[in-house]
Amino acid sequence: MSEYIPPKVWTWQKANGGQFANINRPVAAATHEQELPVGRHPLQLYSLATPNGVKVTVMLEELLELGHSGAEYDAWLIRINEGHQFGSGFVAVNPNSKIPALLDRSGPTPVRVFESGAILQYLSEKFGGAFMPTGGAARAECLSWLFWQMGSAPFLGGGFGHFYAYAPHKIEYAIDRYAMEVKRQLDVLDRHLAAHTYLAGEDYSIADMAVWPWYGALVKGQLYEAGEFLQVQDYKNVLRWTDAIAKRPAVQRGRKVNRAWGEPSSQLHERHEASDFDSKTQDKR
Repeated sequence: MSEYIPPKVWTWQKANGGQFANINRPVAAATHEQELPVGRHPLQLYSLATPNGVKVTVMLEELLELGHSGAEYDAWLIRINEGHQFGSGFVAVNPNSKIPALLDRSGPTPVRVFESGAILQYLSEKFGGAFMPTGGAARAECLSWLFWQMGSAPFLGGGFGHFYAYAPHKIEYAIDRYAMEVKRQLDVLDRHLAAHTYLAGEDYSIADMAVWPWYGALVKGQLYEAGEFLQVQDYKNVLRWTDAIAKRPAVQRGRKVNRAWGEPSSQLHERHEASDFDSKTQDKR
């Protein structure tokens, strides 16, 4: 392969390949008119069960498990491969056109919240600081790990995941560069969890909810089919932490919501009532 020399001015080549080439573009704004559906609950979630989406559905299910009835929500499936995130209604809630997006209609004026970390913090504060320490060093630790995940995920997803699993051509330099960074991140987690039950200390928090769908799935071989390549079995403390979180009933429910692939029993395309988990999976688009 000949060496690539960047042009003086970059131009967008629509047919640039890759599994998600049809949904990536260098401009924002809606591509079509499409209103979002609205259910009966104050909290309306528009999402997909990617790691970023799972963070929020786990948080909502954990809040309900804790007894916060006001956390009842409608979860609507956004099929990103079909461009739902570029509809006018979705862009009005999230101008960045990425899932998840939350609309809180509990007050006189609806509040939009986008970016998964911001949604976790918003929901915690809305429900009395649930799953987040109230102050001091513990709160700082929780928020530090939350933002660590937000800053690290692009290396894992957009970097390693893209070049290892989705790019049309395997580029040794790119895969090596991002594999090195992902393994460094796993080592950061593993060393920290050697001395702590959860990321912010002894209590489960929104930091764990943010990190688990990405790095928990990775060390269990469920992300990019890269477990053997990255030798994830070496990160024993991350594996211990991952397994403990996976046993939580709210986590088991949350990871099913807006999931549209895998075994039918693992999917719940839309969630509107708690009883939806007891019914058969239905595609209600």
